Amino acid sequence: MEPTLALRRDLVREIRRFRPDIVICYDPTRLLVGDRHINHPDHRAVGQAALDAIAPAAAMPLVFGELREEGLEPHRVRKVLVASTFEPDTWIDISATIDLKIKALRQHASQFPDGWDPEERLREWASENGSKIGVPYAEAYRKIILVREDDD
Repeated sequence: MEPTLALRRDLVREIRRFRPDIVICYDPTRLLVGDRHINHPDHRAVGQAALDAIAPAAAMPLVFGELREEGLEPHRVRKVLVASTFEPDTWIDISATIDLKIKALRQHASQFPDGWDPEERLREWASENGSKIGVPYAEAYRKIILVREDDD
């Protein structure tokens, strides 16, 4: 993956089609994670492309004018939740859905050599995040509010 103009246009197309209030994406600035991990370049690239699509491209009428010809009018995303960030300020309880998350991640068999199962690691991370808000499991995000209630 690369944060190309074509990828940005594709993401703007989907934002204008679905008109979400909130978009979740990776933190493109997270390169070095501790002393044992370098963040995957695809995660960084997709995070950068998503943020560039969200603001300002999806909301600007003259950006990707061909999308308006497809009937896709500009749309302002209200909030962004940035995942895998060093600066989380928002935690969301995922206790009721962690089993589904684990099941979904297991479907990416190519990511787990030698049949490694991600469950223990995912539960450990989610438990650490959950302890911040007093729940068994949570996800951590940095929240960016692009449109406030008084902006309407």
